[in-house]
Amino acid sequence: MSGTLSTHRSDTMTGLTTPTAPDAAERGSRLRNALLLPFRARTLREGLHLLLNFPVALAAFVTAVTGLAVSAGLLITFVGLPLMGLVLLCLRGFGRLERARARSLLRMEIAEPEPLRLRGERTGPMAWMGAMLRSNVSWRAVAYALLGFPWGVFTFCVVLVLWSAGWSMLTFPLWFWIVPASTDEPGVGINPGAEEGEWSWVWDGPLEVVMAVVLGALLLMLASVLIRFLAHGDRALVSLLLGPSAAATRMWQLESDRSQVVDASAEDLRRIERDLHDGAQARLVALAMDLGLAKEKLTEDPEAAARMVDEAHGEVKLALQELRDLARGIHPAVLTDRGLGPALSSLAGRCTVPVTVDVELDWRPAEAIEGIAYFTASELLQNVSKHSGARRASVDIWRSQDRLMLQVTDDGRGGADPASGSGLSGLAERLAAVDGLLAVHSPEGGPTTITAALPWRDRVAARR
Repeated sequence: MSGTLSTHRSDTMTGLTTPTAPDAAERGSRLRNALLLPFRARTLREGLHLLLNFPVALAAFVTAVTGLAVSAGLLITFVGLPLMGLVLLCLRGFGRLERARARSLLRMEIAEPEPLRLRGERTGPMAWMGAMLRSNVSWRAVAYALLGFPWGVFTFCVVLVLWSAGWSMLTFPLWFWIVPASTDEPGVGINPGAEEGEWSWVWDGPLEVVMAVVLGALLLMLASVLIRFLAHGDRALVSLLLGPSAAATRMWQLESDRSQVVDASAEDLRRIERDLHDGAQARLVALAMDLGLAKEKLTEDPEAAARMVDEAHGEVKLALQELRDLARGIHPAVLTDRGLGPALSSLAGRCTVPVTVDVELDWRPAEAIEGIAYFTASELLQNVSKHSGARRASVDIWRSQDRLMLQVTDDGRGGADPASGSGLSGLAERLAAVDGLLAVHSPEGGPTTITAALPWRDRVAARR
């Protein structure tokens, strides 16, 4: 699930503010920022990146075109495929260089793409070559080499021309005197050495020097704006073709979520085993021993045997209650039979804090989503009982488009923080495993509002 998680059931109205005109200090700050833009570190870094686009793109383009053309022509021989694999490996190396260059000069956060995946347990040159040819990272590196060359030529020319002209004109007062001092020309201009009667234009006076500086500053400001714009194009190209693909990112996320679900399931199984071993199983073992002793005393001391049977009857009731509690922890029968409303009302009745429950659903969601919502509410209410110090709490459930929304609010002391390693972080991970989200708003002093969003899936059975 993506997007912003709204933690309110209804939209809140926000006041409209009338924009005010910028004051003199703000205008001065804007002018200063504009004048300093050509000299900022970001402008220089991004301009250097754009200048380096051409030599790097030229090398990658020649490697891609020459290498793929030659290897494709040699496919009829046994040399073609290995050569193509080596070419793709070189282009992946160019991609690694470009990612490093983008991190260094563009300050771009870009992850490494997925590594080569060999099929099965096969190893060796042939398995490596097959993985290289199948990998979409390799062919996206080819696309970057082909598209990056014309883009690199364009960015190189734009930055080189504007920077050369801008910096040379801005520094004109520092070097213009060299021309008449070291040559026969009177100055810098158009046809400066023209004979009498011929048209010429020479910058050799104070006015021309000032004009050159102003024009150079304007060109550098224009170059700075274009550099920022072209750098965004570089970022988009690198992210699209050299970063991890959306499918690979999703696959890694699913693998991570699957491992979290497996770990959570294993922990639940261990908890159930521990509860059975330490609770009902131990009680039933003691019950069997008591009944064995009662059987032995049945003929010798019927009254003692009757007392032992009576005690065993009490132990049976306790064992049955423990088994019911354990079964409720696995999946409560009331949730299966009657849905979230009655199940949460039963859950609220066992909470040490008075809890109001409000469920607004036209029909029941899928069984899995319903169970996750129930156990999420159960864990949150346990936190309210143990840690909040609240006097009252509420549980609200409603549907918002394609989400099932669950909100638990209490008037306790607040300060709940998932980053502190509490149970909320584990709950957030379990929700993320099914594309769910958890939002926590718990300032010091309270109140605490925790909202969970689960993907809505319709129940296969008849709607309630």
